Formats: sequence, structure tokens, C-alpha cells
Amino acid sequence: MSMIEAIQLSRVYLRGDGTPVTALRDVSFVIGAGEFVVIRGTSGSGKSSLLNILGCLDTPTSGTYRLSGDVVGSLSDDERSHLRARRIGFVFQSFNLLPRATALENVELPALYSGAAPDRGRARELLGRVGLGERAAHYATELSGGEQQRVAIARSLMNDPPLLLADEPTGNLDSASGESVMQLLSSLHREGRTIVLVTHDEHIASFAGRELVIRDGVIASDTVRRAQVPA
Repeated sequence: MSMIEAIQLSRVYLRGDGTPVTALRDVSFVIGAGEFVVIRGTSGSGKSSLLNILGCLDTPTSGTYRLSGDVVGSLSDDERSHLRARRIGFVFQSFNLLPRATALENVELPALYSGAAPDRGRARELLGRVGLGERAAHYATELSGGEQQRVAIARSLMNDPPLLLADEPTGNLDSASGESVMQLLSSLHREGRTIVLVTHDEHIASFAGRELVIRDGVIASDTVRRAQVPA
């Protein structure tokens, strides 16, 4: 069963002077449910534009994107927002936590965005799942970088999405904290979640079972690899 189908996706932006810039050009691939896929590419390669489309934050200029069989480009902004809230969890390099909210309140946010009443019990359970149950009442500014990213992962799971999108999730972390985050993501993958992770780090990429390399807006390679088995 396919989680993601990208069919000849292209994305063209206009500069301030009206000059077109092609970020993606006829990109096609399929990601099955339960895969762990890494997307690698240098700055300006198009990987962020691709991730924005996969996350329903942007739409392609041409081509078709299907998420669990739904054609995303045909949806309204509100419908895409609802789809994001129900099916996609996001983990960002810069954590994107609310600094004046506690860890527990940050984890509850996706439920609020989806229009549901916050389930404080589930939020506490998720913080415990990432090893931060005792830090629930701490504000984001009182947490280390590694702790903040684990809160962000707990937040991404609040609505129990089948798909996690991680954009350089270890980019702002030291090596030990980064390893801890990757162990956690690998554990979530083994539980059946589909994970698509953007990174430039070869070691981080080694945790995935498949690697897409994007260069100058096109898929340069698509390789199945042996994923690193966490200790």
C-alpha cells in the first residue's frame, strides 16, 4: 500500500523581478506505508520544496501528489490543513516549540489545531514515551536542545499520524543528542510509522532503509540500503 505517490511533480517560483526559478522538475517516486526514507541533497537542491509539498504546506506547479490515495492538489486550503492535522506529524530542525508554554502544553498543540479537545492524559503518555515524563511542567526554554527535540517528536505524535516528516531533526543537536533522537525515530518506524527525513548527514541517513538523492530539482538516485540497527 502506498503512503506517498509523487507523479512528475514540478515547482516553479517567481523572483521579485518576475524571473521564474524551477525548484523541482518532473519528480516521481512512490513511498510505501511503513518505509523509512531519507532525502539528501545540498542547499538549493530542491529538497525543502519537495518536503513542503509532501507535508501539504505547498502545492506543485504541475504534476500529481497523492497521500494515502487522496489527490492533494485538488483540495482546498482548509481541506489540506485538515489532512495535515490528521495524517502528518512534523519534526523541525529548530524544534518550533512555544517558549512560554510547558512541554505538556506544546505536546497538546496539534489536538487544538485539529479542532479537538486536548487530551492531557495522552500528552503525558507521549512525554513519557520520549523519556520526558518528569519534565512535563518545564517551559521550552528550560529544556536542553535534545529535550526540546524529543518534546517536538512527542508533539508530532499527538494526533497519531501515520506519516512523520522530519526536516534536519538533528541539525541543531550535539552528536549524543542526535543519536538519541535517531534511536527514537527508528523505534517509531519499527512500530509501523512511515518516516521521511531530510538530512545532509551520512550517518543520520544510515538509519533509513532507502535514500533519495535530489540534485538540481530532479531525483539523481533512489537506493535501497541496509538501515542501521539501533543498539
